[in-house]
Amino acid sequence: MDSWYVAVNGQQQGPFSKIQVQQGLQSGLYKNETMVWRQGFQDWMPIHSVPELQGQAPASAPPPPKGGAIAHEIDYEIFGNEMQFVEIELDPQESAVAEAGAMMYMSDGIQMETIFGDGSQGSEQGGLFDKMLGAGKRLVTGESLFTTVFTQASAGKGKVAFASPYPGKIIPLDLTNYNNKLVCQKDAFLCAAKGVAIGVEFQKKIGTALFGGEGFIMQKLEGDGLTFVHAGGTIIEKELSAGEILRVDTGCLVALTQTVNYDIEFVGGVKSALFGGEGFFFASLRGPGHVWLQSLPFSRLAGRIHESAPQNNAGFSTTGEGSVLGGLGNLFER
Repeated sequence: MDSWYVAVNGQQQGPFSKIQVQQGLQSGLYKNETMVWRQGFQDWMPIHSVPELQGQAPASAPPPPKGGAIAHEIDYEIFGNEMQFVEIELDPQESAVAEAGAMMYMSDGIQMETIFGDGSQGSEQGGLFDKMLGAGKRLVTGESLFTTVFTQASAGKGKVAFASPYPGKIIPLDLTNYNNKLVCQKDAFLCAAKGVAIGVEFQKKIGTALFGGEGFIMQKLEGDGLTFVHAGGTIIEKELSAGEILRVDTGCLVALTQTVNYDIEFVGGVKSALFGGEGFFFASLRGPGHVWLQSLPFSRLAGRIHESAPQNNAGFSTTGEGSVLGGLGNLFER
């Protein structure tokens, strides 16, 4: 008999029998979105995605994602080390969607179209109001009002490349490996296969919203296709077991799966907050699930550049740069 485990408020409970889990669902103890796991599962899954817990025979193929949208299958290759770009290969009538201004180059047979929303099938089928709503969601996440769709319109294969906006890494993420949904920081999305929906994830906890470093909203990526996320410095993936806690700088959080509980905690001591150089708050991530972290948040990079910039209107001066005199060399200028 299989042993089932249930994740409730980030805590692993079990083992239970299948009948016990079904009874908990019927009594209201568990919800359809409650995550469960048993031997043989690659990752935690919501109850509504497990037919055997609902008395149904296992389907021969997984159901399509919400809205019936099926993302295009694309091939890709990532080039570079610190300043990366991703080259996507498209078959005839295949499409990729990207942020406006992210394109680096494309082959002759590819057709480019700028649209409202995210280019997913659901947004295309809606009316003008639905398209405006999708575009408005992107606007409040800090992204451009428009999205660009690149389609291979001619026979044969075509290639289109998208470049990262600042030094860092590009990572490919297949949403089917993460229950068709990821939550990420507002400017992490770079491009994806057409069919991936880009929406808004509101932070329900006021502390997380105010001090989480990302405001009240983050981006959510939904669908069953490939998406490419960009962040500064080096990106590392951490897999958290049920109940495991990881504390990180709020700006270093890039993305997380929907099973991870994200909250904000105070540093603890006034002296540490004032003189520790790490701020007053850090992010507390409780498993189960996956999280991705960046070593160089863009805000940290921009802050260092701003501190090094001259504070007068005389323009940039390189006198003494690289020497032991440093700024003292400016004393001898006329």
